Amino acid sequence: MSNILNDIASSIFKISHSQGSGTGFYLNDKKIIVTNYHVVGGFRQVSVEDQKQNRYLADVIVADQDNDMAFLKVQSDFNLPQIEFSPAGQLKSSDQVYVLGFPFGMPYTVTEGIVSAPNQLMEGRYYVQTDAAVNPGNSGGAVVDANGKLVGITTAKFTEADNMGFAIPVQKLVEELTLLDQNTEQKYALKCSSCGALMFEPTEYCNNCGNQIDLKLWDEAMLTNLGVFVEDALKMGGVNPILARTGHEFWSFHNGTSLLRFFVYDKSYLYATSPLNALPSANLEALYKYLVSKPIAPYQLGIYDNMIYISYRVRLTDLYTTEKDRVQAELSKFPAKADEMDDFFVKEFGCKYSNFSKANS
Repeated sequence: MSNILNDIASSIFKISHSQGSGTGFYLNDKKIIVTNYHVVGGFRQVSVEDQKQNRYLADVIVADQDNDMAFLKVQSDFNLPQIEFSPAGQLKSSDQVYVLGFPFGMPYTVTEGIVSAPNQLMEGRYYVQTDAAVNPGNSGGAVVDANGKLVGITTAKFTEADNMGFAIPVQKLVEELTLLDQNTEQKYALKCSSCGALMFEPTEYCNNCGNQIDLKLWDEAMLTNLGVFVEDALKMGGVNPILARTGHEFWSFHNGTSLLRFFVYDKSYLYATSPLNALPSANLEALYKYLVSKPIAPYQLGIYDNMIYISYRVRLTDLYTTEKDRVQAELSKFPAKADEMDDFFVKEFGCKYSNFSKANS
């Protein structure tokens, strides 16, 4: 079984944007990523991340709030193992299943459980109920059987109950895939909950059946003022901010080998930080002297938990003063400086890259 799960692991992706993260899986024959609508609702572009921490831009091309499904077109070509679908009616109670995904935005995990009910009726729809652990971030991920075949798409968990997770049955996905025939240009489209037709432009009524459409479904999520400031700085530094987003006012991404994190601390400071290298076993005195000499001001070097960090801190109030442009320029140069410094410590002091470095992937 482990070999089967390993084969399809490369087809499971983390999906991230400015409101959080979730999971999706790639269908090689359709060249799309499948996920939940609630994972990408409010966004036209998101980032998707593979098992090697490579990130790619992806466009939302089908959004179906009613069935909580969405399809993404990745702006890159993949040739990945095809996830096979389990035949209709084959899933039974007590069958073994596995939930694949990124709970809480953590690295990829596989959770084992059994089917509690293959056709659980809730709010007029049927779901696969399982006792496999399902947590925020798993949404949109694949649920597969003991043969590695897809049986459902993780969609929800009762927050007040233990050992109870739910998945959209694979048969519903088969029906949804026919929507791709309506979207030959592969641009953003919203599905009508009444007739199932796709709409490509904001409208209050379905062009096909006249069903009223909630105009809020066409709205795109907006960044905060701080988000705009940080993302403008990232653009100045040559970083695509969509690929850096990892949640609300939080950015975590690799620039070269170094892992960068931008976030608000204590509601008072904007921090940029990166864990560069592990401390070496020798030549420590020379390293300490270098660190305390403040060689790369305005950026700071320090040690925490046997790890060398580079950081940059500014008061949020400074972003509303004449210091704004200076801060933004310094913030824009931080990713390149971090990527420069981790190489420097390897060459000059014999340090190893940190466990967070892409040099180790």
